[in-house]
Amino acid sequence: MSNIVYIALSLDGYIADKEGDIAWLESVANPDGGDLGFGEFMAGIDALVMGRNTFEKVVSFGIDWPYNKPVMLLSNSLKKLPEGFTGDVRIVNGELKQLVTSLNQQGYHNLYIDGGITIQQFLAKELIDELILTRFPILLGGGAPLFGELLQSQSFKHKQTKVLLNELVQSHYVRA
Repeated sequence: MSNIVYIALSLDGYIADKEGDIAWLESVANPDGGDLGFGEFMAGIDALVMGRNTFEKVVSFGIDWPYNKPVMLLSNSLKKLPEGFTGDVRIVNGELKQLVTSLNQQGYHNLYIDGGITIQQFLAKELIDELILTRFPILLGGGAPLFGELLQSQSFKHKQTKVLLNELVQSHYVRA
């Protein structure tokens, strides 16, 4: 059972710029249009736990829902999904350790944790088992940071690093 973060960030550790925009993710050309391993990653995932802000950002793209796995939408304020939404999304809330235990009991053992605030909350409760971080060669100078303050340090071991498209550096860490 693993709770895994798979996310892109700037060299200075931001996942969105000062305006909340993520257009900088298109700053590196991908001539083949490949998914850079995301499909392989998703094949090992049972469900996603996604924060409300990230959900709203994905919905705003105006594309078909991109996930073929159940998404647990973590929100204390959202009571229903947008009108006409057809993805497999369930609104969940509550204490994170109990939520993860409940999801594991339902057969969701490998969880993709997505969204900056959600990742920070999971880290604060020491509930992240793996980090797969893809660094883009850009300094945003501010915005939404991936990491927040922690009560104590957390150790991870380096598993693997790959260079993608000759510009992106993707590093995989597992909890020590």
